[in-house]
Amino acid sequence: MLYARGVTYDSIDAYLAELDATKRATLQTVRERIRAALPDAEECISYGMPAFRVEGKVLAGFGAFVRHLSYFPHSGKVLPVLADRLTEYDWATGTLRFPLDEPLSAELIAELIRVRREQAFAR
Repeated sequence: MLYARGVTYDSIDAYLAELDATKRATLQTVRERIRAALPDAEECISYGMPAFRVEGKVLAGFGAFVRHLSYFPHSGKVLPVLADRLTEYDWATGTLRFPLDEPLSAELIAELIRVRREQAFAR
């Protein structure tokens, strides 16, 4: 179990259960799209939020906030690489913010994960 914002979560399901219906539905769609792009990932909680780990490295995550949802690449190097694809979003090096009722597209999630995976496992 991990601690986040005064609440302890032991799974992504527990995290999502605490959200209102709109946020929960949007993030469930994001979760499914991450799973499709990372079929070998283990679901976990990282920094108190849902995340996906491969070979011990966290490659993707998401979180809910009052006025937006966020996608976390768990690296400050992913979003700048894709800046030209992120013009409709508010983002900083470590977080991509998106509306409460509009999940990120499967294509964008796949691209975010592709870049993160390449960076994380560059050999």
